[in-house]
Amino acid sequence: MSDSDRGARAGGAGAAGAVGPAEGALLVVGDVVTDVVARHRGPLAAGTDTVAAVRTVPGGAGANVACWAAHEGCADVRLLGRVGRDTAAWHEDELTASGVRPLLVTDPRAPTGTVICLVDSGASAERTFLTDSGASLRLAPGDWSPALLDGVARLHLSGYLFFSGPSRALVSVVLESTRARGVPVSLDPASAGFLTALGVDRFLGLCAGVDILLPSRDEACLLTGLPDPADAAAELSRRFPLVVTKLGGDGALIARSGSVRARVPALRAAPRDTTGAGDAFTGAFLAALLGGAGPEKAARAGCAAGAKAVKRVGGRPPARDPRRGGDETRDR
Repeated sequence: MSDSDRGARAGGAGAAGAVGPAEGALLVVGDVVTDVVARHRGPLAAGTDTVAAVRTVPGGAGANVACWAAHEGCADVRLLGRVGRDTAAWHEDELTASGVRPLLVTDPRAPTGTVICLVDSGASAERTFLTDSGASLRLAPGDWSPALLDGVARLHLSGYLFFSGPSRALVSVVLESTRARGVPVSLDPASAGFLTALGVDRFLGLCAGVDILLPSRDEACLLTGLPDPADAAAELSRRFPLVVTKLGGDGALIARSGSVRARVPALRAAPRDTTGAGDAFTGAFLAALLGGAGPEKAARAGCAAGAKAVKRVGGRPPARDPRRGGDETRDR
């Protein structure tokens, strides 16, 4: 048994990464957006045309995490998000088809957020995002009720909520509610670019009460100012009870109490589109935790889901509903 799994077993039911099957739901609070994925090869040709395969698919970091958690075995996954009238019905249908219970607020003024995903279809399938958050960052305290925690064993926050005033206020209300109920909270910081604009100290100050932090390599290094992701993970674990740093093709690191306790290797995969791979990791990790796994076993499930995700276009797993499509994510 690894140090990380021993620590989880010793922590008790309320500890970060506690094992033993949880009797309750996963509630994800976060963003629901429409992704326009443009897969091209090589550099973009400035000032003229670049040939690309363009598809419109459902996305959003929070929504992707919820769908992957359901796909990886979590029986009760719920998602609180905000969308525009323009695509509310479509997004609700897509979430339902993926086994997620949508708790969507329809914004009367703002359209659903849209992200342009530019994916170089070369060997790395690296992606660049152009983001119009739209209604997703208008999720606000008025959209929350403590009753949303009824039957919930774990809550997950998308880091995109930290990047607007209304949704930051929502985070504070949510964390107050989870503390009152004793519901553990995980957080994915979501975007190194937006973190830089918000400010590291401000972000960390807003995270009080989070028990599991799931940053990417770049986010972990940004949040600590340390160039080595292992050092960064260890440093963050002095602030958060459990830190799971996602390293893409290099796997994941598990840190607690100021040191790295486990290194989990990635599974080899030929990538088509890396959009949503980190969300897939997070969803599968949380599903495994709720199923009784310790952090290291859960991280292995996360790495396996990430390998599945990069083989697909878009950030979602295949739909559960066989009438809604096969190996490819469905176009709008």
